[in-house]
Amino acid sequence: MRYPRLRMVAALALALTTAAIQPAKAQAFPSKPVRMVVGFAPGGSTDKLARVLAQAMTETLGQSVIVDNRPGAAGNLAAELAASAAPDGHVIFMATLSSQSINPNLYSNLKFDPVKSFEPIMLVAKYPLLLMAAPQVPANNLQEFIAYTKANSDNLHFSSAGTGSPGHLAGEMYKSMTGVEATHVPYKGGGPAMLAVMSNEVQFAFETIPSAIGHVKGGKLKGLAVTSDERSSAAPNLPTMKEGGLKSFSVTSWAGLLAPAKTPKAVIDKLTEATLAALQRPAVRRALADDGAEPGGGSAADFARFMASETRAWGDVVRAAGVKME
Repeated sequence: MRYPRLRMVAALALALTTAAIQPAKAQAFPSKPVRMVVGFAPGGSTDKLARVLAQAMTETLGQSVIVDNRPGAAGNLAAELAASAAPDGHVIFMATLSSQSINPNLYSNLKFDPVKSFEPIMLVAKYPLLLMAAPQVPANNLQEFIAYTKANSDNLHFSSAGTGSPGHLAGEMYKSMTGVEATHVPYKGGGPAMLAVMSNEVQFAFETIPSAIGHVKGGKLKGLAVTSDERSSAAPNLPTMKEGGLKSFSVTSWAGLLAPAKTPKAVIDKLTEATLAALQRPAVRRALADDGAEPGGGSAADFARFMASETRAWGDVVRAAGVKME
């Protein structure tokens, strides 16, 4: 009768030891630098946001948060990489409107599931797009621009950071709402797309405010309107598209953090706390405001619901534009 009792004591001791070790492992996070995967090249709006956030999160987590740029396929390559990473919190993904809500409606063969492959952490920021025109375009406000594009539809072109990008779909929305005909010219990134407008290779484009505002202020591009419901703090003199007469025109880009699926809740909670602490820092809020971005926040569940809503809304836009990628 002694041996069963000994076995029970040993089993109880093992269970207690395991229970003690598991919280210790969760509390030990992060045990090494955290890699923040970004699906776009250095210098763009998503990269700028990631670097500001990473620096602030480094101070909170006590480990370096390193931005890892993996551009390609409108963020799909970075999403695939992050989705396949070990679910321990040491790889996180700066998800965007494109990667999580547009691309699932655009691509038929994604190698990740935008919902099942990730655990939401937090919405980080929202920011509008900016309608810009080439300096040679004889229009100085949205009403004049609409008249100009209607009169020149036979030889009108607009650029974007790529087929299916927010800028491309915003251009298709503009065409649909105004009856204007314009040929879309996709480029490999927002930088080349804006250079095309500056050189009058194309006549207009929609690009995120963080990427475009410096060129507008420097006189290299004509800023005509922002696509958000309210004016942007980074360009308060520019009207919204709604103020200019396109009452249902509303486009807001966004970015937020995700972790690989099955990342422990304790780790997600710690990443959420670090993200919120970063967004509350005055230096971070100033940096976001300077770029016309609105700080995010809320819970992981809030972010999940927001992404689901965005995916439904942009599905309608993609289908209306008739755009499809293999």
